[in-house]
This record gives sequence, structure tokens and C-alpha cells, in this order.
Amino acid sequence: MYWVKTRWFIKKLFSGYIWSIPKPQKTVYLTFDDGPIPQVTEWVLHILKQNDIKATFFCIGDNIEKHPDIFQKVVDGGHTIGNHTFNHINGWNSDNGLYMENLEACNQSITKRVNKDVKLFRPPYGKIKAAQAKTLKEKGYRIIMWDVLSADFDTTITPEQCLKNVTKNATNGSVIIFHDSIKAFANLEYALPQVIKYLKENGYNFETIA
Repeated sequence: MYWVKTRWFIKKLFSGYIWSIPKPQKTVYLTFDDGPIPQVTEWVLHILKQNDIKATFFCIGDNIEKHPDIFQKVVDGGHTIGNHTFNHINGWNSDNGLYMENLEACNQSITKRVNKDVKLFRPPYGKIKAAQAKTLKEKGYRIIMWDVLSADFDTTITPEQCLKNVTKNATNGSVIIFHDSIKAFANLEYALPQVIKYLKENGYNFETIA
């Protein structure tokens, strides 16, 4: 089960995480998880460039190592990079020490290519233990969750429903999550261009998460 629109009480209960970032002007934040992936990530980059949009990519370390050229295209495109662990591991099911080691392995994959420390982190599946989060915050990380879930990964929904998941729920400050993965691509390919069109027509600006 998942919520397309993150409930207010979840945001309140886990107020130490970033769920949305409202601004005086209508602003949304497009984010992409699980890349870089051949063809899929490159297609996303093409769409973003066409629309003069910068986004935030939460990358898996193993995918960075497998596809460094595509990762470099994300960096060269001026997009923001975030950590999504090295092996897309579930924090709830992981030993705290091993979880931090996996996260650090991803950080090393990123920093040796961008020459700066990356302090944005999104836990795979949105699942992270309180102790893990505490350690991350002590290390200076910002834990970025989401306000609107496109559910593009869900192969049981239609591309049209994926589109509605975003257009019906996005508001000022929404952090919108898509996935540049093979599994999500059928929904993503349909929804992303139309989401961008809809949000532009309704006066939204697009920014990256700093």
C-alpha cells in the first residue's frame, strides 16, 4: 500500500525529514530515483533539456559504477545529485552499521566524479530507522522524502493514472517523485512530458533541492 499524496500526519510525525519546500512563488521539485539507467535516464535528460528544467536525481551507487558515462551526463546537465544507497537497500531490514556502509559506498561513487560532498539522501522505499536517520543528520545529511508519488513503478496502474497522481495532487512546494528505471518507463514516458506541460500552464516554477 502507498499514498500518492503524503498525509499531513506523516509529515508531522516525521518532521525531521523534508517532505515539501513551499516558496512565495508556485514551485515544484522534480526528483528521479534509481538511475542512472541506459536509455531511460538519457530520455529523462532529453525531456528536461527540452523544457529548460533542472531536477534532482537520487542515484544508486551500483548503477553509477555500471554506467558512469550516463551519470556524467546528469552532472553535465546541471542537475542536482542525491544519494540513494549503493544497492537500493531497505533500511528497516538492515543492520545500522551495514546500512551506513552501503550509503557511504554510494557517496564515494558520487564524490569521486563530482569532486564535492553530497549531503542529500533519499532512503529506498522511504524506509529508514530512527537510529539510521539520527546518524545521517549528525553527518550533515538532509533526508529528502516526497509530497507527491507518481507511482510510475506500479505496473498495475495505467499511464493515465500515473499522470493524474501528479496533476491532482501537486501544490506549491511539492517534491514529486518519478523513477528513471526500466520498470517505471512505460508510465514515465507517458506521464512526464504531460506533467511538465500541466505544471507550466498552471504557473509553476521548477527548482532543484539544494
